[in-house]
Amino acid sequence: AQQPGTPLSNEEYQQFFKFLRITLQASTACHLRELYGCQNKLVQTLDKYENHGLIPQEPVCSEMPGSLFFPNFCTFSFYRCIKKKYFLKV
Repeated sequence: AQQPGTPLSNEEYQQFFKFLRITLQASTACHLRELYGCQNKLVQTLDKYENHGLIPQEPVCSEMPGSLFFPNFCTFSFYRCIKKKYFLKV
C-alpha cells in the first residue's frame, strides 16, 4: 500500500483514468436518455448492446439489496441515471 498523500503509480493512474473515462461515457449515455427518451434509436442501440441484442420488455429487478422492481428496462435505466448508479445491473 502506498503512503497516504503520495501520488499514484503509473499503473494506478491507468486504472484511475480508465474508471473516469467509463463513468464519463455512462454519464453521456444518461444525458442522451434524458434528452431523447428510450425510443431514440441511439439509446435503443445502447440498450440492446447492454442486453445482448434484445431490450427486456418485461418487469426487471435490480441487483441492489432489497431488489428494487421496475416495470421495464427503460424505467430501470432512468433510475440508474438519476441515482448515478451507472453500473447497477438487473
